[in-house]
Amino acid sequence: FDVRMVPNPHYDLRLRPLTGRDAPVIEFLGNLPAVQDLLGDIRNFVEKWLPSFKRDNRSYLTVAIGCTGGQHRSVYIVEQLAKHFSAQENVVVRHRQLS
Repeated sequence: FDVRMVPNPHYDLRLRPLTGRDAPVIEFLGNLPAVQDLLGDIRNFVEKWLPSFKRDNRSYLTVAIGCTGGQHRSVYIVEQLAKHFSAQENVVVRHRQLS
């Protein structure tokens, strides 16, 4: 999923050095209705289709989230999705752009 359409914390000099795992970025993105709508849409999509993957004996499902820098928006969305789905599934998170 491409999440470049939501506001980018990179343009806020205070948030630029942070990531989507840091409280100020979480607060910034968490307070934007568009971000919450997008997160809900992705969550609903995965919830709807995950049972089909299980019925088809798939051992894993990869959900990829991308944005321009891979530091703020995609990290935030991935962390929120992981928090939601880890209650019922084994979730592995990989952030390619974070060291």
